[in-house]
Amino acid sequence: MSMTSYIPNIVFAILLSLGIGYFVKNVKKLTRNIKLGRDVDVSDNKPQRWKNMARIALGQTKMVVRPIAGIMHIIVYVGFVIINIEVLEIIIDGILGTHRVFAPLGSIYDFLIGSFEILAFLVVVAVVVFWVRRNTIRLKRFFKPEMEGWPKKDGNLILYIELVLMGLFLTMNAADFQLQQLDAPHYVKAGAFPISQYIALLFQGLSIPTLILVERVAWWLHIVGILAFLNYLYYSKHLHILLAFPNTYYGKLKPQGAFSNVQSVTNEVKLMMDPSADPFAAPAEDDSAEPEKFGASDVMDLNWVQLLNAYTCTECGRCTSECPANQTGKKLSPRKIMMDTRDRLEEVGKNIDANKGKFVPDGKQLLDNYITKEELWACTTCNACVQACPISIDPLSIIVEMRRFLVMEQSAAPMELNNMMSNIENNGAPWPYNQMDRLNWVNE
Repeated sequence: MSMTSYIPNIVFAILLSLGIGYFVKNVKKLTRNIKLGRDVDVSDNKPQRWKNMARIALGQTKMVVRPIAGIMHIIVYVGFVIINIEVLEIIIDGILGTHRVFAPLGSIYDFLIGSFEILAFLVVVAVVVFWVRRNTIRLKRFFKPEMEGWPKKDGNLILYIELVLMGLFLTMNAADFQLQQLDAPHYVKAGAFPISQYIALLFQGLSIPTLILVERVAWWLHIVGILAFLNYLYYSKHLHILLAFPNTYYGKLKPQGAFSNVQSVTNEVKLMMDPSADPFAAPAEDDSAEPEKFGASDVMDLNWVQLLNAYTCTECGRCTSECPANQTGKKLSPRKIMMDTRDRLEEVGKNIDANKGKFVPDGKQLLDNYITKEELWACTTCNACVQACPISIDPLSIIVEMRRFLVMEQSAAPMELNNMMSNIENNGAPWPYNQMDRLNWVNE
């Protein structure tokens, strides 16, 4: 064979190296940004965490709470993942110059290709349904203020990409099927084509060179599209395809009504309630010493699991559609909380990149510049958003941390809350009556 015959293989290897290399670069940037958060211990109850990941991320159990969207999503997710198993064959063929290298598997190969094609067709149907729901039926949760601009374009762009990739896959197989029928050299008879055999009818009458051109163009565009999609994930809400698994593993295991306490404050309260404690004793020096900052005003004050949550958000809006504050016209949208956290984290990451690995204060923060106090205090802490999320994201934990900053660092709670806390401090109850006067209403 002449050296020129190896040019496609060399081009393919370079393209593959560039695609995977850029993806690894993005993964490193993503990991760096997530690690900007505070450390948190999530090493407890590993069996339950593995179970949650298998049940929620792999089993999609929370998706099917809304059956239509859930079933369609499962079809797209399973179909897209399984079909891309064929990418392994494409990579081997591209590097070695072979064609359908797994064809010797015989009937097993026929079953696999046939299954891939049926799934590809179902993905196309599901994508069309999703597009109609977004753009024709115009479901309310897709038209909230935070979904204007890029988020809306991103949602539709992903649907177009999936449609094109499935179309290229079926076109490639259809041309391959037709070439097999014509006994074209290099195109061994292998695979079952329950869907693309009907597309192949469009290619009847074409010459072998033309069919080879169609098959090769579809083959190249398919693998280039997959590599492009892989690197587009970092900039898209579909990053959850990769992050849903770690996110559900590290998801909250405590009962939803349980809030995290600041250990130093807990210790102080216990000391106040202990009648045998010496109020003038010096505090013990331990790991539960008072933190440098109470609560969170920027993304670096949040823990890394909360930052992982922000990157994992699918922007599906289930949390916002279940939020009673949002339903009654308040500004709060749990989805916006997660999107704002991710946007600010990306801004901080770019700042670090531009300043040789060091963050230079930019006069901005998550509080006020992205999330307003009005949004934070509209939350009823009912946990509806946490319950609704299909991949264990916890918007409430971020809201609580930012509220904690407002109360403990700035004394900036609403007047009603300040009055209640003053009453608790002075009267031992949220009411403005001392303990001796609480039963006076009986005399009335």
